Amino acid sequence: MAYANQNQGLLVRYHHLIDPRTLSPSLTFVNGPPMGLINPRIRPVVHQLVPVNVVSPFGFVLNPAVLVRLEEARSRSLLQFMEDEGLVPSSEEEITRKNAIEKLKQIVMEWIKKVARQRRLCEHDITAASATVLTFGSYGLGVHNSESDIDAICIGPRFATLAEDFFIILHDMLTSRPDVSEFQCIKDAKVPLMRFKLDGISIDLPYAQLKVMSVSENVDILNPYFLRGIDETSWRSLSGVHANKCILQLLPNMEVFQSLLRCVKLWAKRRGVYGNLLGFFGGVHLAILVAYVCQSHPNASLSGLISSFFNTFAFWNWPSSVILQDGMLPIPPSAAEIRSLMPIRLPCRPREYCHSNITESTFYKIRAEFIRGHALIKDLMRPDFAWTRLFEPFPYTKMYTRFIKICLSVSDRDELGEWVGWVKSRFRNLLVKVEELQGFCDPNPTQYVDVNVAEPNIVFYWGLNPGRSGFLDIRSVKEDFVKSITNGSQGPTTRKITLSVVQASQLPKNAQFESESNNGSDYLPSNIGCLTTNASFDYPNAGG
Repeated sequence: MAYANQNQGLLVRYHHLIDPRTLSPSLTFVNGPPMGLINPRIRPVVHQLVPVNVVSPFGFVLNPAVLVRLEEARSRSLLQFMEDEGLVPSSEEEITRKNAIEKLKQIVMEWIKKVARQRRLCEHDITAASATVLTFGSYGLGVHNSESDIDAICIGPRFATLAEDFFIILHDMLTSRPDVSEFQCIKDAKVPLMRFKLDGISIDLPYAQLKVMSVSENVDILNPYFLRGIDETSWRSLSGVHANKCILQLLPNMEVFQSLLRCVKLWAKRRGVYGNLLGFFGGVHLAILVAYVCQSHPNASLSGLISSFFNTFAFWNWPSSVILQDGMLPIPPSAAEIRSLMPIRLPCRPREYCHSNITESTFYKIRAEFIRGHALIKDLMRPDFAWTRLFEPFPYTKMYTRFIKICLSVSDRDELGEWVGWVKSRFRNLLVKVEELQGFCDPNPTQYVDVNVAEPNIVFYWGLNPGRSGFLDIRSVKEDFVKSITNGSQGPTTRKITLSVVQASQLPKNAQFESESNNGSDYLPSNIGCLTTNASFDYPNAGG
Protein backbone atom coordinates (compact mmCIF):
# COMPACT_ATOMS: atom_id res chain seq x y z
CA MET A 1 0.00 0.00 0.00
CA ALA A 2 1.36 3.42 -0.94
CA TYR A 3 -0.01 6.92 -0.53
CA ALA A 4 0.06 9.37 -3.43
CA ASN A 5 1.44 12.83 -2.82
CA GLN A 6 1.38 14.84 -6.02
CA ASN A 7 3.63 17.57 -4.64
CA GLN A 8 6.30 15.47 -2.98
CA GLY A 9 6.43 12.11 -4.77
CA LEU A 10 5.48 8.81 -3.15
CA LEU A 11 4.68 8.10 0.47
CA VAL A 12 5.55 4.55 1.44
CA ARG A 13 5.12 2.49 4.56
CA TYR A 14 7.41 1.90 7.49
CA HIS A 15 6.47 1.56 11.17
CA HIS A 16 3.56 4.12 12.15
CA LEU A 17 2.45 6.46 9.39
CA ILE A 18 3.31 10.15 9.23
CA ASP A 19 1.94 11.99 6.22
CA PRO A 20 4.61 14.47 5.05
CA ARG A 21 1.81 16.64 3.65
CA THR A 22 1.06 17.57 7.25
CA LEU A 23 4.69 18.53 7.76
CA SER A 24 5.01 21.07 4.95
CA PRO A 25 6.48 24.41 6.03
CA SER A 26 3.94 26.79 7.52
CA LEU A 27 6.24 29.80 7.79
CA THR A 28 7.57 32.19 5.18
CA PHE A 29 10.77 34.10 5.77
CA VAL A 30 12.17 37.47 4.81
CA ASN A 31 15.43 39.15 5.74
CA GLY A 32 14.91 40.96 9.00
CA PRO A 33 16.83 43.51 11.05
CA PRO A 34 20.15 42.68 12.72
CA MET A 35 19.83 40.63 15.85
CA GLY A 36 22.11 40.08 18.81
CA LEU A 37 24.98 37.68 18.64
CA ILE A 38 23.86 34.05 18.48
CA ASN A 39 27.00 33.16 20.40
CA PRO A 40 28.56 35.66 22.79
CA ARG A 41 32.02 34.41 21.77
CA ILE A 42 31.38 35.22 18.09
CA ARG A 43 32.21 38.80 17.16
CA PRO A 44 30.42 39.27 13.80
CA VAL A 45 26.77 40.29 14.00
CA VAL A 46 24.57 37.92 12.02
CA HIS A 47 21.17 38.68 10.53
CA GLN A 48 18.07 36.72 11.18
CA LEU A 49 15.46 35.04 9.05
CA VAL A 50 12.27 36.59 10.40
CA PRO A 51 8.99 34.72 9.94
CA VAL A 52 6.12 36.97 8.89
CA ASN A 53 2.37 36.49 9.02
CA VAL A 54 2.73 33.85 11.71
CA VAL A 55 -0.35 33.06 13.77
CA SER A 56 0.25 31.80 17.29
CA PRO A 57 -1.50 28.70 18.68
CA PHE A 58 -3.76 31.15 20.51
CA GLY A 59 -5.11 32.72 17.31
CA PHE A 60 -3.37 36.13 17.19
CA VAL A 61 -0.71 37.38 14.77
CA LEU A 62 2.76 37.59 16.26
CA ASN A 63 4.87 40.73 16.12
CA PRO A 64 8.05 40.12 14.03
CA ALA A 65 10.13 41.70 16.81
CA VAL A 66 8.80 39.09 19.21
CA LEU A 67 9.73 36.36 16.77
CA VAL A 68 13.26 37.73 16.54
CA ARG A 69 13.61 37.53 20.30
CA LEU A 70 12.20 34.00 20.27
CA GLU A 71 14.75 32.98 17.64
CA GLU A 72 17.53 34.54 19.69
CA ALA A 73 16.36 32.65 22.77
CA ARG A 74 16.18 29.36 20.87
CA SER A 75 19.69 29.85 19.50
CA ARG A 76 21.03 30.62 22.96
CA SER A 77 19.28 27.61 24.46
CA LEU A 78 20.72 25.37 21.72
CA LEU A 79 24.23 26.67 22.38
CA GLN A 80 23.72 26.01 26.09
CA PHE A 81 22.50 22.51 25.29
CA MET A 82 25.67 21.90 23.23
CA GLU A 83 27.83 23.06 26.10
CA ASP A 84 25.94 20.87 28.59
CA GLU A 85 26.41 17.86 26.29
CA GLY A 86 30.18 18.45 26.15
CA LEU A 87 30.22 19.05 22.39
CA VAL A 88 32.81 21.80 22.70
CA PRO A 89 36.18 20.70 24.14
CA SER A 90 37.77 22.64 26.96
CA SER A 91 40.80 24.84 26.43
CA GLU A 92 42.94 22.25 28.22
CA GLU A 93 41.79 19.54 25.80
CA GLU A 94 42.52 21.81 22.86
CA ILE A 95 46.07 22.36 24.07
CA THR A 96 46.59 18.61 24.49
CA ARG A 97 45.48 17.99 20.90
CA LYS A 98 47.62 20.76 19.46
CA ASN A 99 50.64 19.49 21.34
CA ALA A 100 50.04 15.95 20.03
CA ILE A 101 49.89 17.20 16.44
CA GLU A 102 53.06 19.27 16.88
CA LYS A 103 54.83 16.27 18.33
CA LEU A 104 53.70 14.11 15.41
CA LYS A 105 55.02 16.71 12.96
CA GLN A 106 58.42 16.57 14.67
CA ILE A 107 58.44 12.76 14.45
CA VAL A 108 57.57 12.93 10.75
CA MET A 109 60.39 15.40 10.12
CA GLU A 110 62.86 13.09 11.86
CA TRP A 111 61.48 10.23 9.77
CA ILE A 112 61.93 11.96 6.42
CA LYS A 113 65.52 12.93 7.24
CA LYS A 114 66.23 9.31 8.12
CA VAL A 115 64.66 8.10 4.86
CA ALA A 116 66.68 10.66 2.87
CA ARG A 117 69.91 9.41 4.45
CA GLN A 118 69.00 5.77 3.79
CA ARG A 119 68.29 6.72 0.15
CA ARG A 120 71.83 8.19 0.08
CA LEU A 121 70.70 11.55 -1.20
CA CYS A 122 73.24 14.34 -1.42
CA GLU A 123 73.76 16.53 1.65
CA HIS A 124 71.84 19.41 0.08
CA ASP A 125 68.79 17.23 -0.54
CA ILE A 126 68.99 15.71 2.94
CA THR A 127 69.06 19.17 4.49
CA ALA A 128 66.15 20.34 2.33
CA ALA A 129 64.08 17.17 2.79
CA SER A 130 60.82 17.72 4.62
CA ALA A 131 57.41 16.14 5.12
CA THR A 132 54.38 17.37 6.99
CA VAL A 133 51.15 16.43 8.75
CA LEU A 134 47.82 18.03 7.88
CA THR A 135 44.58 17.51 9.79
CA PHE A 136 41.11 17.06 8.34
CA GLY A 137 37.78 15.52 9.35
CA SER A 138 36.05 16.89 12.46
CA TYR A 139 39.31 18.28 13.85
CA GLY A 140 40.17 20.00 10.59
CA LEU A 141 36.70 21.56 10.45
CA GLY A 142 36.85 22.62 14.10
CA VAL A 143 33.84 20.53 15.18
CA HIS A 144 35.56 17.87 17.29
CA ASN A 145 34.68 17.13 20.89
CA SER A 146 36.55 15.63 23.81
CA GLU A 147 35.98 12.08 22.55
CA SER A 148 36.85 12.68 18.89
CA ASP A 149 39.77 11.07 17.11
CA ILE A 150 42.09 13.21 15.03
CA ASP A 151 42.15 12.53 11.30
CA ALA A 152 45.59 13.49 10.05
CA ILE A 153 47.61 12.69 6.95
CA CYS A 154 51.36 12.34 6.53
CA ILE A 155 52.43 13.95 3.25
CA GLY A 156 55.88 13.02 2.03
CA PRO A 157 58.12 13.60 -1.01
CA ARG A 158 58.70 11.34 -4.02
CA PHE A 159 61.51 9.29 -2.49
CA ALA A 160 59.49 8.14 0.57
CA THR A 161 57.30 5.15 -0.28
CA LEU A 162 54.17 3.84 1.39
CA ALA A 163 55.12 0.17 1.68
CA GLU A 164 58.72 0.50 2.82
CA ASP A 165 59.21 3.91 4.38
CA PHE A 166 55.80 4.68 5.87
CA PHE A 167 54.69 1.20 6.97
CA ILE A 168 58.16 0.04 8.08
CA ILE A 169 60.45 2.92 9.05
CA LEU A 170 57.83 5.34 10.43
CA HIS A 171 55.98 2.38 11.91
CA ASP A 172 59.08 1.31 13.85
CA MET A 173 59.80 4.86 15.01
CA LEU A 174 56.27 5.24 16.39
CA THR A 175 55.97 1.83 18.05
CA SER A 176 59.29 2.31 19.84
CA ARG A 177 58.09 5.45 21.62
CA PRO A 178 56.68 5.20 25.18
CA ASP A 179 54.09 7.92 24.44
CA VAL A 180 52.54 5.84 21.63
CA SER A 181 50.00 3.12 22.48
CA GLU A 182 47.24 0.96 20.96
CA PHE A 183 49.02 0.81 17.62
CA GLN A 184 47.33 -0.76 14.57
CA CYS A 185 48.35 -1.08 10.93
CA ILE A 186 45.49 -1.17 8.43
CA LYS A 187 47.11 -1.90 5.09
CA ASP A 188 44.25 -3.54 3.15
CA ALA A 189 41.76 -0.66 3.24
CA LYS A 190 41.07 1.66 0.32
CA VAL A 191 42.90 4.26 2.35
CA PRO A 192 45.74 2.41 4.15
CA LEU A 193 46.66 3.95 7.48
CA MET A 194 48.23 3.59 10.88
CA ARG A 195 46.02 4.05 13.93
CA PHE A 196 47.46 4.82 17.36
CA LYS A 197 47.29 6.97 20.44
CA LEU A 198 49.90 9.66 20.99
CA ASP A 199 49.85 11.09 24.52
CA GLY A 200 46.41 9.51 24.86
CA ILE A 201 45.00 11.20 21.73
CA SER A 202 43.65 8.78 19.08
CA ILE A 203 45.07 9.51 15.61
CA ASP A 204 44.33 7.98 12.20
CA LEU A 205 47.30 8.55 9.89
CA PRO A 206 47.24 7.65 6.16
CA TYR A 207 50.02 8.60 3.75
CA ALA A 208 50.22 10.55 0.49
CA GLN A 209 53.31 10.74 -1.71
CA LEU A 210 53.78 13.87 -3.82
CA LYS A 211 56.05 14.07 -6.85
CA VAL A 212 58.31 16.68 -5.28
CA MET A 213 61.59 16.48 -3.37
CA SER A 214 60.36 18.46 -0.37
CA VAL A 215 56.95 19.09 1.19
CA SER A 216 56.56 22.37 3.08
CA GLU A 217 54.78 22.45 6.44
CA ASN A 218 51.67 24.18 5.08
CA VAL A 219 51.63 22.72 1.58
CA ASP A 220 48.66 23.91 -0.50
CA ILE A 221 47.13 20.64 -1.64
CA LEU A 222 44.53 22.58 -3.66
CA ASN A 223 47.35 23.67 -5.97
CA PRO A 224 47.21 21.39 -9.06
CA TYR A 225 51.03 21.47 -9.24
CA PHE A 226 51.32 19.23 -6.20
CA LEU A 227 48.71 16.75 -7.43
CA ARG A 228 50.25 16.00 -10.81
CA GLY A 229 51.14 12.37 -11.36
CA ILE A 230 50.30 11.10 -7.86
CA ASP A 231 49.13 7.51 -7.47
CA GLU A 232 45.52 6.49 -6.81
CA THR A 233 46.13 5.62 -3.14
CA SER A 234 47.66 9.03 -2.46
CA TRP A 235 44.76 10.70 -4.24
CA ARG A 236 42.21 8.90 -2.08
CA SER A 237 44.21 9.66 1.06
CA LEU A 238 44.26 13.37 0.21
CA SER A 239 40.54 13.56 -0.59
CA GLY A 240 39.58 14.28 3.03
CA VAL A 241 41.94 17.25 3.32
CA HIS A 242 40.91 18.42 -0.14
CA ALA A 243 37.19 18.31 0.75
CA ASN A 244 37.73 20.08 4.09
CA LYS A 245 39.60 22.97 2.53
CA CYS A 246 37.04 23.40 -0.24
CA ILE A 247 34.14 23.38 2.22
CA LEU A 248 35.78 25.98 4.44
CA GLN A 249 36.37 28.28 1.46
CA LEU A 250 32.67 28.22 0.51
CA LEU A 251 31.15 29.05 3.91
CA PRO A 252 29.45 32.39 4.55
CA ASN A 253 29.99 32.12 8.34
CA MET A 254 32.48 29.68 9.82
CA GLU A 255 31.30 29.84 13.44
CA VAL A 256 27.64 29.25 12.65
CA PHE A 257 28.58 26.33 10.36
CA GLN A 258 30.63 24.75 13.15
CA SER A 259 27.81 25.07 15.67
CA LEU A 260 25.25 23.65 13.26
CA LEU A 261 27.50 20.73 12.26
CA ARG A 262 28.11 19.85 15.92
CA CYS A 263 24.34 19.71 16.45
CA VAL A 264 23.68 17.67 13.32
CA LYS A 265 26.42 15.15 14.16
CA LEU A 266 24.99 14.67 17.66
CA TRP A 267 21.52 14.17 16.17
CA ALA A 268 22.85 11.62 13.67
CA LYS A 269 24.71 9.66 16.34
CA ARG A 270 21.81 9.65 18.80
CA ARG A 271 19.29 8.62 16.14
CA GLY A 272 21.50 5.86 14.74
CA VAL A 273 22.16 7.33 11.27
CA TYR A 274 25.88 8.06 11.65
CA GLY A 275 28.46 5.57 10.41
CA ASN A 276 29.46 5.23 6.77
CA LEU A 277 30.57 1.61 7.09
CA LEU A 278 27.10 0.61 8.32
CA GLY A 279 25.27 2.33 5.48
CA PHE A 280 24.63 5.72 7.06
CA PHE A 281 26.23 9.17 6.85
CA GLY A 282 29.93 9.74 7.42
CA GLY A 283 31.36 12.99 8.69
CA VAL A 284 32.04 14.41 5.22
CA HIS A 285 28.45 13.73 4.11
CA LEU A 286 27.03 15.69 7.04
CA ALA A 287 29.57 18.50 6.55
CA ILE A 288 28.44 18.99 2.94
CA LEU A 289 24.73 18.87 3.85
CA VAL A 290 25.28 21.45 6.59
CA ALA A 291 27.41 23.65 4.31
CA TYR A 292 24.64 23.51 1.69
CA VAL A 293 22.09 24.85 4.18
CA CYS A 294 24.52 27.54 5.35
CA GLN A 295 25.07 28.64 1.74
CA SER A 296 21.31 28.71 1.10
CA HIS A 297 20.66 30.89 4.19
CA PRO A 298 23.85 32.92 4.71
CA ASN A 299 22.32 35.33 7.26
CA ALA A 300 20.31 32.88 9.33
CA SER A 301 20.65 32.26 13.05
CA LEU A 302 21.66 28.88 14.44
CA SER A 303 18.06 28.09 15.37
CA GLY A 304 16.84 29.11 11.92
CA LEU A 305 19.52 27.01 10.23
CA ILE A 306 18.74 23.81 12.09
CA SER A 307 15.06 24.25 11.17
CA SER A 308 16.09 24.81 7.56
CA PHE A 309 18.33 21.74 7.65
CA PHE A 310 15.46 19.38 8.46
CA ASN A 311 13.00 21.23 6.24
CA THR A 312 15.42 20.99 3.30
CA PHE A 313 16.30 17.31 3.54
CA ALA A 314 12.96 15.97 4.78
CA PHE A 315 11.57 16.99 1.40
CA TRP A 316 14.67 16.66 -0.81
CA ASN A 317 13.97 15.08 -4.17
CA TRP A 318 16.40 12.18 -3.88
CA PRO A 319 18.27 10.94 -5.88
CA SER A 320 18.97 14.52 -6.98
CA SER A 321 22.54 15.33 -5.92
CA VAL A 322 23.44 17.75 -3.15
CA ILE A 323 26.01 20.12 -4.66
CA LEU A 324 27.66 23.12 -3.02
CA GLN A 325 27.71 26.30 -5.09
CA ASP A 326 31.27 27.20 -6.03
CA GLY A 327 30.80 29.47 -9.04
CA MET A 328 31.87 26.77 -11.47
CA LEU A 329 29.82 25.44 -14.36
CA PRO A 330 27.78 22.33 -13.47
CA ILE A 331 28.95 18.95 -14.72
CA PRO A 332 26.92 15.81 -15.37
CA PRO A 333 26.81 13.14 -12.64
CA SER A 334 29.12 10.13 -12.74
CA ALA A 335 27.86 6.56 -13.16
CA ALA A 336 28.44 5.85 -9.43
CA GLU A 337 26.52 8.99 -8.51
CA ILE A 338 23.55 7.95 -10.65
CA ARG A 339 23.40 4.58 -8.89
CA SER A 340 23.51 6.16 -5.42
CA LEU A 341 20.32 6.57 -3.40
CA MET A 342 21.56 9.76 -1.73
CA PRO A 343 24.27 11.27 -3.98
CA ILE A 344 26.41 14.01 -2.47
CA ARG A 345 29.27 15.67 -4.36
CA LEU A 346 32.62 16.62 -2.94
CA PRO A 347 33.19 20.36 -3.44
CA CYS A 348 36.43 20.11 -5.39
CA ARG A 349 37.75 19.79 -8.92
CA PRO A 350 37.60 17.42 -10.60
CA ARG A 351 34.14 16.93 -9.13
CA GLU A 352 33.82 13.61 -7.35
CA TYR A 353 30.88 11.69 -5.98
CA CYS A 354 31.15 11.38 -2.20
CA HIS A 355 31.16 7.59 -1.80
CA SER A 356 28.65 6.10 0.60
CA ASN A 357 27.40 2.65 1.62
CA ILE A 358 23.73 3.62 1.85
CA THR A 359 21.33 0.76 1.10
CA GLU A 360 17.56 0.71 0.70
CA SER A 361 17.06 0.09 4.44
CA THR A 362 19.41 2.79 5.64
CA PHE A 363 18.11 5.22 3.01
CA TYR A 364 14.64 4.72 4.39
CA LYS A 365 15.65 5.22 8.00
CA ILE A 366 17.59 8.38 7.18
CA ARG A 367 14.55 9.82 5.39
CA ALA A 368 12.32 8.92 8.32
CA GLU A 369 14.69 10.66 10.74
CA PHE A 370 14.78 13.81 8.60
CA ILE A 371 10.97 13.90 8.74
CA ARG A 372 10.93 13.29 12.48
CA GLY A 373 13.40 16.15 13.01
CA HIS A 374 11.34 18.48 10.87
CA ALA A 375 8.15 17.55 12.72
CA LEU A 376 9.75 18.23 16.10
CA ILE A 377 11.20 21.67 15.42
CA LYS A 378 9.01 23.18 12.71
CA ASP A 379 6.66 24.93 15.14
CA LEU A 380 8.33 27.98 16.65
CA MET A 381 5.54 28.57 19.14
CA ARG A 382 4.86 25.07 20.43
CA PRO A 383 4.83 25.49 24.22
CA ASP A 384 6.34 22.07 24.95
CA PHE A 385 9.30 22.59 22.62
CA ALA A 386 12.62 21.32 23.98
CA TRP A 387 15.88 20.64 22.12
CA THR A 388 16.37 17.45 24.13
CA ARG A 389 13.57 15.72 22.22
CA LEU A 390 15.38 16.17 18.91
CA PHE A 391 18.45 14.41 20.29
CA GLU A 392 16.80 11.51 22.11
CA PRO A 393 18.46 8.14 21.43
CA PHE A 394 16.71 5.97 18.88
CA PRO A 395 14.48 3.46 20.78
CA TYR A 396 15.69 0.23 19.18
CA THR A 397 14.04 -2.12 21.67
CA LYS A 398 10.71 -0.34 21.26
CA MET A 399 10.94 -0.50 17.49
CA TYR A 400 12.19 -4.04 16.90
CA THR A 401 11.39 -7.38 18.49
CA ARG A 402 14.27 -9.31 16.88
CA PHE A 403 17.92 -8.51 16.29
CA ILE A 404 20.87 -10.03 14.51
CA LYS A 405 23.68 -10.29 17.04
CA ILE A 406 27.13 -10.02 15.44
CA CYS A 407 29.94 -10.95 17.83
CA LEU A 408 33.55 -10.35 16.74
CA SER A 409 36.16 -11.87 19.06
CA VAL A 410 39.90 -12.54 19.18
CA SER A 411 42.26 -14.36 21.51
CA ASP A 412 44.71 -11.43 21.65
CA ARG A 413 43.24 -8.07 22.65
CA ASP A 414 45.81 -6.22 20.52
CA GLU A 415 44.23 -7.74 17.40
CA LEU A 416 40.64 -6.75 18.23
CA GLY A 417 40.70 -3.28 16.66
CA GLU A 418 42.14 -4.51 13.39
CA TRP A 419 39.67 -7.42 13.20
CA VAL A 420 36.66 -5.21 13.91
CA GLY A 421 37.83 -2.65 11.35
CA TRP A 422 38.28 -5.34 8.69
CA VAL A 423 34.82 -6.82 9.24
CA LYS A 424 33.10 -3.42 9.42
CA SER A 425 34.62 -2.48 6.06
CA ARG A 426 32.57 -5.34 4.58
CA PHE A 427 29.38 -4.85 6.58
CA ARG A 428 27.50 -3.60 3.54
CA ASN A 429 27.63 -7.11 2.04
CA LEU A 430 25.94 -8.50 5.15
CA LEU A 431 23.35 -5.73 5.23
CA VAL A 432 22.35 -6.25 1.60
CA LYS A 433 22.03 -10.01 2.16
CA VAL A 434 19.74 -9.54 5.16
CA GLU A 435 17.68 -7.02 3.20
CA GLU A 436 17.16 -9.62 0.48
CA LEU A 437 15.79 -12.09 3.01
CA GLN A 438 13.93 -9.78 5.39
CA GLY A 439 13.08 -6.72 3.30
CA PHE A 440 14.48 -4.36 5.94
CA CYS A 441 17.30 -4.20 8.48
CA ASP A 442 18.42 -1.38 10.77
CA PRO A 443 22.13 -1.73 11.65
CA ASN A 444 22.66 -0.05 15.01
CA PRO A 445 26.14 1.57 14.68
CA THR A 446 26.85 1.40 18.43
CA GLN A 447 29.44 -1.14 19.55
CA TYR A 448 28.92 -3.20 22.69
CA VAL A 449 30.86 -5.78 24.69
CA ASP A 450 29.41 -9.16 25.63
CA VAL A 451 30.53 -9.71 29.22
CA ASN A 452 29.54 -13.37 28.98
CA VAL A 453 32.19 -14.03 26.34
CA ALA A 454 35.62 -14.72 27.83
CA GLU A 455 37.61 -13.51 24.82
CA PRO A 456 38.01 -9.81 23.95
CA ASN A 457 35.02 -8.95 21.78
CA ILE A 458 32.85 -6.32 20.14
CA VAL A 459 29.13 -6.90 19.51
CA PHE A 460 26.63 -5.26 17.15
CA TYR A 461 22.83 -5.56 17.29
CA TRP A 462 20.91 -4.97 14.06
CA GLY A 463 17.15 -4.52 14.18
CA LEU A 464 15.17 -6.89 11.95
CA ASN A 465 11.98 -6.17 10.03
CA PRO A 466 9.19 -6.08 12.65
CA GLY A 467 6.65 -7.02 9.99
CA ARG A 468 8.30 -10.37 9.31
CA SER A 469 8.49 -12.78 12.20
CA GLY A 470 9.34 -15.71 9.96
CA PHE A 471 12.46 -17.83 10.00
CA LEU A 472 15.80 -16.32 9.01
CA ASP A 473 18.41 -18.85 7.94
CA ILE A 474 21.25 -17.19 9.84
CA ARG A 475 23.61 -20.07 9.05
CA SER A 476 23.51 -19.44 5.31
CA VAL A 477 23.80 -15.69 5.92
CA LYS A 478 26.91 -16.27 8.01
CA GLU A 479 28.47 -18.59 5.43
CA ASP A 480 28.05 -16.04 2.65
CA PHE A 481 29.40 -13.22 4.80
CA VAL A 482 32.40 -15.20 6.06
CA LYS A 483 33.39 -15.86 2.45
CA SER A 484 33.35 -12.13 1.73
CA ILE A 485 35.52 -11.23 4.71
CA THR A 486 38.06 -14.04 4.32
CA ASN A 487 38.86 -13.22 0.69
CA GLY A 488 42.15 -11.35 0.89
CA SER A 489 42.22 -11.35 4.68
CA GLN A 490 45.61 -12.14 6.15
CA GLY A 491 44.34 -12.43 9.69
CA PRO A 492 45.03 -15.42 11.96
CA THR A 493 42.48 -18.17 12.57
CA THR A 494 42.08 -17.02 16.18
CA ARG A 495 39.74 -14.31 14.90
CA LYS A 496 36.09 -15.34 15.20
CA ILE A 497 32.70 -14.10 14.04
CA THR A 498 29.41 -15.38 15.44
CA LEU A 499 25.97 -14.50 14.07
CA SER A 500 22.70 -15.29 15.84
CA VAL A 501 19.13 -14.00 16.03
CA VAL A 502 18.02 -12.80 19.48
CA GLN A 503 14.78 -11.40 20.85
CA ALA A 504 14.65 -7.87 22.25
CA SER A 505 14.00 -9.35 25.69
CA GLN A 506 17.32 -11.21 25.44
CA LEU A 507 19.44 -8.11 24.92
CA PRO A 508 21.82 -7.23 27.75
CA LYS A 509 20.93 -4.21 29.84
CA ASN A 510 23.65 -2.06 28.28
CA ALA A 511 21.98 -2.52 24.86
CA GLN A 512 18.40 -1.76 25.90
CA PHE A 513 18.61 2.06 26.14
CA GLU A 514 16.74 2.09 29.43
CA SER A 515 17.46 5.81 29.87
CA GLU A 516 15.15 6.73 26.96
CA SER A 517 11.90 8.48 27.68
CA ASN A 518 8.63 7.48 26.06
CA ASN A 519 8.74 10.68 24.03
CA GLY A 520 11.29 9.13 21.70
CA SER A 521 8.58 7.50 19.63
CA ASP A 522 6.15 10.44 19.46
CA TYR A 523 7.21 11.27 15.90
CA LEU A 524 8.68 7.90 14.97
CA PRO A 525 6.32 5.20 16.24
CA SER A 526 5.95 1.77 14.73
CA ASN A 527 5.03 2.83 11.15
CA ILE A 528 6.81 5.82 9.60
CA GLY A 529 5.67 7.32 6.34
CA CYS A 530 8.50 8.67 4.25
CA LEU A 531 8.89 10.23 0.85
CA THR A 532 10.81 8.29 -1.72
CA THR A 533 11.45 8.63 -5.41
CA ASN A 534 11.70 4.87 -5.88
CA ALA A 535 8.27 3.33 -6.13
CA SER A 536 9.65 -0.22 -6.05
CA PHE A 537 10.54 -0.03 -2.35
CA ASP A 538 8.24 -2.13 -0.16
CA TYR A 539 9.08 -1.39 3.46
CA PRO A 540 7.76 -3.22 6.47
CA ASN A 541 4.57 -2.77 8.41
CA ALA A 542 4.85 -3.68 12.06
CA GLY A 543 1.51 -5.41 12.03
CA GLY A 544 2.02 -7.23 8.71
